[in-house]
Amino acid sequence: MLPVDDLGEPVALPVAPRRVVSLVPSLTEAVDPGVLVGATDYCTHPADLDVTRIGGSKYPKVDRVVALTPDLVLANSEENRPEDVERLRANGIPVWVTAAPATVPAALKSLRRLLGTAWDVEPDWLVEAERVWRDVEPARFRAIVPVWRKPWVVVGRDTFAGDVLRRLGVVNAYADHAERYPRPSLDELRAVDADLVVLPDEPYLFTPEDGPQFFPDLRPVHVSGRYLTWYGPSLVAARSELARAFAG
Repeated sequence: MLPVDDLGEPVALPVAPRRVVSLVPSLTEAVDPGVLVGATDYCTHPADLDVTRIGGSKYPKVDRVVALTPDLVLANSEENRPEDVERLRANGIPVWVTAAPATVPAALKSLRRLLGTAWDVEPDWLVEAERVWRDVEPARFRAIVPVWRKPWVVVGRDTFAGDVLRRLGVVNAYADHAERYPRPSLDELRAVDADLVVLPDEPYLFTPEDGPQFFPDLRPVHVSGRYLTWYGPSLVAARSELARAFAG
């Protein structure tokens, strides 16, 4: 019986894949760089990764991926389009799709299953990340968390970033919203009962000059988008780095 990915799709995995293309920055960082032959333009870690770039996550150059003759492609249900996944599979390329995790434990469980199934490995960073993120701190702050500005998009319900914040004692003001990524107006955002505005540097690059001025009544907290939204080796350092940012 073939193993199945997070969406329940059978994947004809070779034994220990050696030619892997990753369409997801988090997954690029999580696998052994020695097996990677292709990655997106946004796969910035490891910093010295030297592989063929295949475009963005949303619009990868599928022909370029196929030309690399990978024995496995890594994708994500939120970051990658189903039509690209299906086109790769139609070309006979196994694709493992991870689900969009709603919590830190869910993300780490997904990574543990992928790495264990494909390569029979349990990296030290994975064990350490599970330990580091086990506890949940008491709520101390309430925050809005924009991830885009034109238009405004914020972190809503059931998101990995929201759970990261919750474990640090930061309540997401939009955690109970019907949508995972609501698009409120600026007037609505300014009316929200909150203490902080959390401003990551990706996907939108918020800076001290672009972001805080829209929320004059809230304390701005600038954070690394990688620490807030990536799940992989970055999680080992993410907790202490984010806690330092919130401590001011």
